[in-house]
Amino acid sequence: MFSKSNLLATLVGAIVMFFLGYLIWGIATVDFFEEHTIVNVMKEVPNLGLIALANLIAVFALCTLYSKWARGHHSMGQGFQFGAWIGVFIGIGMGLLQYATANFMDMTAYIVEAVIDIVFYGIIGIVISLVYQKTAKKE
Repeated sequence: MFSKSNLLATLVGAIVMFFLGYLIWGIATVDFFEEHTIVNVMKEVPNLGLIALANLIAVFALCTLYSKWARGHHSMGQGFQFGAWIGVFIGIGMGLLQYATANFMDMTAYIVEAVIDIVFYGIIGIVISLVYQKTAKKE
């Protein structure tokens, strides 16, 4: 859990998650989601420190799960597949739960969010797998 590979993948993955998340949700899709928001619950100024901490904790969990899932076989394809399944869980599973229980966004936004989550977490999975691949013990 606290191996060199896991900690390094956590650090690199958290940095990528922070900046890629900002590029996707903070710049590229902000207008789209504003148009499809039913009730805006966003803060005027987000707490970037807490976002960074949340990313660090989330990626540590993802890296720990990935290390068990990959069983020593690390590739971009494996990493994307792992991350995409996380994206399915968050984007579709949790998105449908939110749509069913709250009035944050319309269904179009949740569908777009699900696709973005699958790709986003797929990329994070690739980053994690590449760090594991580069830091794996050579036999």
